[in-house]
Amino acid sequence: MKQTWRWFGPADLAKIDDVVQAGATGIVSALHHVPNGVVWSAEEIGRRQQQIRVMTDGRQSGIEWQVIESLPVSEDIKKQKGNWREHVANYKQSLRNVAAAGLDVVCYNFMPVLDWTRTDLRWPLPNGASCMRFDINDFAAFEIHILERPGASEAFAPEVVAEAARRHAALDDAGRKQLARNVTMGLPGSTESMTLEDVRAHLAEYAGISPDRLRRHFVDFLSEVVPVAEEVGVRLCCHPDDPPFPLLGLPRIMSTAADYRYILDAVDSPSNGMTLCSGSLGARPDNDVPAMMDEFGPKVHFLHLRNVKRDTGAIAGSFFEAEHLAGDTDMVALIAAILREESRRKAEGRADAQIPMRPDHGQDILDDLPRRAQPGYPTIGRLKGLAELRGVMTALEHRQYGLGG
Repeated sequence: MKQTWRWFGPADLAKIDDVVQAGATGIVSALHHVPNGVVWSAEEIGRRQQQIRVMTDGRQSGIEWQVIESLPVSEDIKKQKGNWREHVANYKQSLRNVAAAGLDVVCYNFMPVLDWTRTDLRWPLPNGASCMRFDINDFAAFEIHILERPGASEAFAPEVVAEAARRHAALDDAGRKQLARNVTMGLPGSTESMTLEDVRAHLAEYAGISPDRLRRHFVDFLSEVVPVAEEVGVRLCCHPDDPPFPLLGLPRIMSTAADYRYILDAVDSPSNGMTLCSGSLGARPDNDVPAMMDEFGPKVHFLHLRNVKRDTGAIAGSFFEAEHLAGDTDMVALIAAILREESRRKAEGRADAQIPMRPDHGQDILDDLPRRAQPGYPTIGRLKGLAELRGVMTALEHRQYGLGG
């Protein structure tokens, strides 16, 4: 695997120097300052590439921007409203521009309104570390009592509704505002934060959009952009819903193997692929993540390797971001499946035999704790995760090629 590192640009507390010292060989980044739906210009792309190539003291870093995460799909495109046709045309031009700059992997998602959802961004662990957590009871408290979405209580089990009422009553005004900020934080690095009124307005616009209709909109989008991606040599890879179950009454269409099967078959192209995120998919107990790697391997263009620990076996339940080797996904089995796919690609002579991966998320440990970096993206926590994943990879490669015991 290509070992990459997500970097949010010059404002990121993790510097390019840190990435080099961590041993990553490539960068995952995006132009977060460019509004959704606007063309990524050649100038802005080149500026980000140059920022990655230079360390703090001016020396060359020796690493390059390898994966775009994300080139966002605007809400207008998802809803097919407003300027959606212009946004699709702009997306095509952005693909041409990134390809001209030598970038060939573009991660994106098709999640309505919020790009990921957690209820606690710094949940304390028994060992003194902290991590992100999704708590179904806290989320219900937000949706029912803070957002006050009509009919929200019907989406939860009676015991969750009762616990949500208790938790909401125990919160003071500051606690309620903090929970709302946590839930609506959205995409890391994005310039687009949302107020409760923004969320309510988006929900109202999605009121008539069923999962089947959103899926049709997705296929329409892919039918437009995939031919351009194929023409310029870009591999698009859709990130799964995070978490992979319905929230806020919104349609979720990229949560299971069946969802990916449908989309990959609907627009069958080497340029229409998957970002396999073991943390997002692993938050749902009926997703067998290593089996999904085996099934979709030829079209997996990017890997997020992280782990979560679920509280229960419920489809829509609570979970927290675990250590990379300590959650509910069998990370050793998953990495073995990835290495099998890479071996198969190498035998076929594919140019993309090595799949880019990054150690996704991480727990805040040691000096991460006072630094308070972007939630989910601490430097030391991710370094630990990368080291653990690298150890598994090395051990499996030695066993595969007879280099060790």
